Amino acid sequence: MGDAGRMAQAGVTLGLGLAQLSFQKQQARDAKRREQGLKREMKVVEGRRPDIINPYEGVEDLSSMISNPFDNLSVATQAAEMQAEEADISLANTLDTLRATGASAGGATALAQAALQSKKQIAASIEKQEVENERFRAEGEAKVMQARMAEAQRLQQADVLGSEFMYGEAERRNVEELNRLQAQITGAQQQQAAARQGAAAVAGSTITSIGQQDWGGMFSKKSNSQSNTGSGSTGNSEPASDVRLKKNIKLIGKSPSGLNIYSFEYIDKKYGKHKYQGVMSNEIDSQAVIKHKDGYDRVDYSKLDVEFKQI
Repeated sequence: MGDAGRMAQAGVTLGLGLAQLSFQKQQARDAKRREQGLKREMKVVEGRRPDIINPYEGVEDLSSMISNPFDNLSVATQAAEMQAEEADISLANTLDTLRATGASAGGATALAQAALQSKKQIAASIEKQEVENERFRAEGEAKVMQARMAEAQRLQQADVLGSEFMYGEAERRNVEELNRLQAQITGAQQQQAAARQGAAAVAGSTITSIGQQDWGGMFSKKSNSQSNTGSGSTGNSEPASDVRLKKNIKLIGKSPSGLNIYSFEYIDKKYGKHKYQGVMSNEIDSQAVIKHKDGYDRVDYSKLDVEFKQI
């Protein structure tokens, strides 16, 4: 391949590399913007989340509606009083008859005993009613207590279930929302990392591809003119730094200002016979690049925070 062909091929390789590098950097910027947008969205979503309601909040205490139907039972004394009154009237009439007929005192005594027996029966009936009423009251009170206890337990259970529902729903929704947004943020961060790695790989492969081309023919033809213009050895403060002059180029670090630092060897040993550390002229500020009359770049390292040295 002729000199012009090599130059053209190097230019195409460099152009493609720069285009790919620009694309990878744009991808990283886009991913960064997506990440920032997702983080803003997370804050907005958290700010407008509605409150979770308690479906059991309206449960009412119904125990006050329960009453004892036997609480107001009364003794049915009216009939007994009427019976006693009738017995007294009958006794009085009988005594009047006895006086009018002149009956003996024994008949009056028998009559009085009959009246007493009637009164005893009336009293026994009243006492029986009172015992029954007390039993009904006790049974009613027991049922009321059971009903009130059941209602209290129902309300307590409803309160517990409501609290559990609120906590579980809040936890579920919070976790789902955070997981969704965090997954998207992680994806954007991974895209950024992949884009940065892609950019570094493109830069390294482009430089390596250019550096591994055979420039020997071009250098041998220009050896006479170069011998008159000075060499690019380490003793020169402006060493040859054109990528076309180098081979075995490897990225070994970055300077504090972010410049790529490479290790390399010169293809033509007249520029140096060892392995060196430095920059590539096509990656630095043009103010530090010196266009030599031989067509290849030199670099003024006094303007950079990178040291050119043999390693």
